[in-house]
Amino acid sequence: MTDTPTALRAGELRAFAERCLPRSGDADFVWSPAGAWLALGAVASGARGRTAEGLRGLLGVAGEEAAAAVTGVGRAVAGASGVAGAVGVWSRVPVREGFRAGLPGVGFGVLGADAAAELDAWVREASGGRVPGLPLPLDGSEDLVLLGALALKAAWRKAFPVGATRPEPFTDASGAVRPVPTMHRRVPAEWAWRVRRGWRGSRGVVVELPGAGERAVRVRFVLGEPGDGPADVLPLAWAARREPVRAGGVELALPRFSLRTRTDLLPWLEAAGAGAALRPGADFSALSPVPLFVARAVQEAVVEVAEEGVEAAAVTQIAMTRSAARPLPAERIAFDRPFGVVVMDADGELPLFAGWRAGLEP
Repeated sequence: MTDTPTALRAGELRAFAERCLPRSGDADFVWSPAGAWLALGAVASGARGRTAEGLRGLLGVAGEEAAAAVTGVGRAVAGASGVAGAVGVWSRVPVREGFRAGLPGVGFGVLGADAAAELDAWVREASGGRVPGLPLPLDGSEDLVLLGALALKAAWRKAFPVGATRPEPFTDASGAVRPVPTMHRRVPAEWAWRVRRGWRGSRGVVVELPGAGERAVRVRFVLGEPGDGPADVLPLAWAARREPVRAGGVELALPRFSLRTRTDLLPWLEAAGAGAALRPGADFSALSPVPLFVARAVQEAVVEVAEEGVEAAAVTQIAMTRSAARPLPAERIAFDRPFGVVVMDADGELPLFAGWRAGLEP
């Protein structure tokens, strides 16, 4: 990886994902590291002082540098085939011209009396209909709302044969075994590798399924050691220490699945030392002359993996309030126990979506 601005930001985005993953729990979930980073980064570009320093500890960027970072990563994300992204800001307080100019790809609107219907429609369109409306309804206390959306629809370079899908046993995180619909196909050995984080870190195996067309996303399915959780397994998708699978091919057995999660981002911000942004007295003076703090931050995400391809969407909602308010034999790799799925950009650098399939019954 060359040290281009976007490559450097990819490292910060991956570090952000690794900081947040331990707080995602061990049950089924999906979220978008890129979506959350872009939305929080846009807000952080208007932060100054202690507020900016706290956000920098979580995101790797804040203040003036954050605007350029968000713009660069946003362009890289949108450069992948089948990926669409959008960011919008609606406000009933003045927004500084410098903040607007620093985020040229962001749309700005007025947070009026009929804002709920307008924002719901924006969410549906930006997510390709996969998120039906705002993750959290407006309650009237918002002075500024920032929405970020990522949507993905990608066909596999070669689809799984529908007729080969059949029930196979899956051992969930509790140890219970039950049948789940499992897809099967043979893939080239070079699409799989064994990986380890550091010299004594987690180990696992990664299978990457490329999408169809130029600049297609790379969908990586990640299997760790028995008992490993998502914080151990998911970062293996971008770990550098790789060892090829030495086989004539891989007989892949992969469950067909869908995940949907709504994630409260405020505890992550607090735990990462960015709590100054969440309370009256926060310094977002480069965003607005009116004192604001982050009152709510939530993301709703969905991913569906099937024989034809993968579809995913994520909407991140940040509400801000005035401070006065709140040829060898083939090797079989079966994802038959808790595993991760990570959608990377076309260069394999930016984690767009990350999910964990624990298999626990709802």
